[in-house]
Order: sequence, then C-alpha cells, then structure tokens
Amino acid sequence: MNKEQNKIYITTPIYYINDRPHIGHAYTTIIADVLARYYRQKIGSDNVFFLTGTDEHGAKISESAIKYNLDTQDFADMISSEFFESWKKLDISNNGFIRTTSEKHKTIVRDILLKLKELKTPIGNDVLYESEYEGLYCVGCEKYILESELIDGKCPDHNRVPEKLKEKNWFFRLSDFIPSIIEKIKSNEIEVFPETRKNEVLGILEKQSLPDFSISRSIKSVPWGIDLPWDENQKCYVWVDALSNYITALDYPDGENFKKFWPADIQLMALEILKFHAIFWPAILMALDLPLPKKLAIHGFFTIDDKKMSKTLGNVINPNDLVEKYGPDVTKYLILSQFGFGSESDINVSEFPAKYNADLVNGLGNLVNRTTKMVEDYLSGNVYEKYEIREDSLLELVGENIECLDFRTALINIMATIKLTDQWIDKDKPWELSKLEDEESKIKLEKVLNASIVNLLSIANALKPFMPNKSQEIIDILTAEKIVKPEFPLFPRIG
Repeated sequence: MNKEQNKIYITTPIYYINDRPHIGHAYTTIIADVLARYYRQKIGSDNVFFLTGTDEHGAKISESAIKYNLDTQDFADMISSEFFESWKKLDISNNGFIRTTSEKHKTIVRDILLKLKELKTPIGNDVLYESEYEGLYCVGCEKYILESELIDGKCPDHNRVPEKLKEKNWFFRLSDFIPSIIEKIKSNEIEVFPETRKNEVLGILEKQSLPDFSISRSIKSVPWGIDLPWDENQKCYVWVDALSNYITALDYPDGENFKKFWPADIQLMALEILKFHAIFWPAILMALDLPLPKKLAIHGFFTIDDKKMSKTLGNVINPNDLVEKYGPDVTKYLILSQFGFGSESDINVSEFPAKYNADLVNGLGNLVNRTTKMVEDYLSGNVYEKYEIREDSLLELVGENIECLDFRTALINIMATIKLTDQWIDKDKPWELSKLEDEESKIKLEKVLNASIVNLLSIANALKPFMPNKSQEIIDILTAEKIVKPEFPLFPRIG
C-alpha cells in the first residue's frame, strides 16, 4: 500500500447461490478478512471498507429453485442467508454484504444500463447495440461456449450438453475497449497479481479475437433477473448485473461511501472469473468514465487431500464444520498456513488435527502457559518492561508479508518467533535461576521472563489479523495487573 494512502476498499467476488458455502468460498473471504483487520490496525477502522455478498440472478437459480420446490426469491433468500450466517460463524469482519436481488442494487443497475445505452466507445460507436446471436449456451457457466471448447460434446466444467440458442440480445461493444485495457494492464495501472495471471490475461487479450459480450437475454431464456429498462422482453445478463455490485454497494454514483472508497484497492477472486474482472469489468468502468480497480488478486484452484472437490466424492468441506471443531480463529489459521496465495493448491484437511496440536497446542499455547506460570511463581506476577508496538520488528515483518499477500510466510515468521522464544527459555533455564540467591541470577531471571513476555505480546499483536480473538485473549492475560497462568488452555488438545 502506498504510504500516503488513507483508505482501503477490499472485495471478494459475490458468491453464486447455486452452491452452498464451501472451503473455497471461505478461503477468499478469510484472505479479505485478514487484509481488512490488518489495515484497520494501520489506518483506522473508518478508512477500511470490506465487501462480500451473493450473486442471485440467472437461469441456474431458477433451475435450482424448481428442484427445491421453492419460489425463486425464497430460494435466493435461503442460500444467501447460509453465506451470511457462515461468515458470521467464521467471525468475518465485512462492512457490507451485497445481494443482487436487493432493491437498491437493482435500481442502481437499471440506472447504469440506461447510462451505458447513451454512451459512446473511445472510437465513437454506441457502447450498447442490439444484435442477433446464435451459439451454444451452457446454463452451468451462464455463457455461450465455443464448439472447440467441448469435450465429447459437453461443457468440460459442468459435464452437460449445451443448448443451441438463437435470440436477439443487447451487446456491450468490448472490442473498442481492448487496446486501452491492454495498455492499462501492461503498465500496472490495473495490477493483476500474481504475474503469471497477468500474463494469462494479456495472452487472452493479444492472441484471441474476443467477441463483444451480451448484456441481456430473452426473458424466455432467463426469466430470473433485472428487467432491461427499455425492453420488457429482456433481462439484464450476468456481468453488468454481477460486476456492478462493487459500486452499487457503495451507493454509486452519489453515496458518501462511493466518493470515499472507490476505486477498489484489492479485488480478490478465484481463477475462473479472472477474465471477467480483468477484461469485462474495466471496459464497463471505462465506458462509465470511472476509476479502475488498483489490484486484482487471483488465487488458483483447490483440491482436497489431492482430489478434486466434488459432491460426488463427498469431499466438499463446509466451513461451518471446521468452525464447530476448531473455532473461527483456528480454522482461519489452519487454512491460511497450508500454502501460499496465487497458485493451484491442495488443502490437506486430514492434516489439520496434527497441525493444530503442533503449532497451537504445543507451540503457542504451551509458550503462554509456561511463561505465565513462571512469571506467576518466580516474579509474583509482575513484569517491569513495557511492550512498545512501534518498535516491533516482528509486527513490521508480518505487515510487509500481508501487504504482499504472502500470508503463509507471515504465519511462518510468527511460528519461528514462538520457537525462538522457547529456545531462549530452554537455554537460560529460569527454573534453575529461581533457585539461586545471588543478585546476578535474580536480575537474569527477571530479564529472561520479561523478554519472554515482550516476545509473546509481539506474537499476539502480529497474529491479530489472523486470529483476533485468541490474540486478544493472550494480550489480556499478559497485560493484566498480575500475570497468572490461564485457568483453561487457550487451545484444548484434539485427539
């Protein structure tokens, strides 16, 4: 983050409600939560806005509602509330939760559509135009699909035969914006992170002839969506509706939050929606003459214990199950400590119990217990040094890791400090120093235990963005009038 920056706007994608919350959704949301908590510590809570929410329109939602024998809006309410409640249980600190079926969102999207209809592209063409389109359409993808992309005649992602559709729609003239988008990505005006994803996007832009994209569908094909303001037989199609959430949530165009927080500073997403965020979204914003997002941060696909996550295999992990077993703080730690941000990764859920016991029960929890017990027994619960957060090298290092989206390294650095503190204690043996009567030994005992308390406070503050509740518990123990060993373990052993 630029040193002069005084606000930060962080977004997750809005999660499509044809699926219930799973560990993939949780990963993106936890990343956003860590960033939001970190920046609130750095620049103040009033200067951070963290948005998440649900995408609730489209043919798939109508299909799913029918399967559940529910009215479509009732189905949307049911699944959206599951996301809302899951993030609450996971102690996610979002400032906003946007739903694309909310009246506010629908009203603003209609206004955006009307604006786009009156606007011209950089070379003077109408931004929106009506045309007939014929092609193969995958309901699962909510997009037209090329025949060359099919495997055995089916969509490779959804294993279903696409429908052949021919209908009149309204289109966004993407082709006129492509040269500007290429220039802005190359110059890092829009930073696509990591670099490999930037290269992928530029490859798509430079090597493929991208067609203009549809912004509407016939009401017969997509009955569930926002009405096109000038054509009652058309519904607004996915991308103008869904992508606009990032500004509708801020009350575009005149809301105070929009004026303060737009453009987005970090937009987090999974790889499969990179194309739409790096190409379609900037084009829409350019047409509206709005500032572009500063950074698109993309993580890869997940496997679970080396297998593709699927309902058929029964390995779809509900984050609520992890929270029930470990609590929100530990769940966040276990997920983020497994791999670095950006690459395809495997979540080894089977290793969680061993990781929990090693790092948190035997590591951090044991260090808190042994240190507080010795301060209680040998120093009557008193320490004399004051912890100064501004001089904390660990906090500075972890902050740099977080700003670089290197969350795993941040946690590795914290764990390394825990191990180092344990080693110092073992080397200096306070339990032996406590038995000696000479003044030199007494002074050394005080120094060893004070240094251990200072290190623990440093560790707790560095962990705050990741484990806010457990960190605060540790800080409360160590800053009490008298330091005593906690009555109950911070991290109860599992297994």
